[in-house]
Amino acid sequence: MPDHGCVFCAIARGQAEASIVFEDEWVLAFLDLQPVAPGHLLVIPKAHAEGLEDLREDIGVRVWTVAHRLGRALRLSGLRCEGVNLFLADGEAAFQEVFHVHLHVFPRFKGDPFRIEADSRVRERHLLDETAAAVRSGITALDAAGGVGSPGVLE
Repeated sequence: MPDHGCVFCAIARGQAEASIVFEDEWVLAFLDLQPVAPGHLLVIPKAHAEGLEDLREDIGVRVWTVAHRLGRALRLSGLRCEGVNLFLADGEAAFQEVFHVHLHVFPRFKGDPFRIEADSRVRERHLLDETAAAVRSGITALDAAGGVGSPGVLE
């Protein structure tokens, strides 16, 4: 998939500056230019994938594995870190701003400014069951389609 001038692809190629904290064959992790808190990291696949639909599952697993390790490292880093958030925005409606998959890993502490507003009322069971059925049908459709999101093994 072409990267169309993607800044994260430029970082992965070493053509744009970044404060890199981790790199392997498949993923790269670096500090966010607009951090929620000191230590706010982005973990990206090196290969361009605009959203989750374009991301190979095995690479997604690697992104998660690296993010998990970095979240644990933040707690041992000496930075203020009483908790950790992992946040991935997939699509404009989900607040994705850079259209290259990236998983945010950032330290949290009491009184920090990060907030997500939501309507978190308890829902009736029949509504939850209907929603669960819709998601299961999506899983069936995904399995039938195969392709980019299909399970794979890191090579």
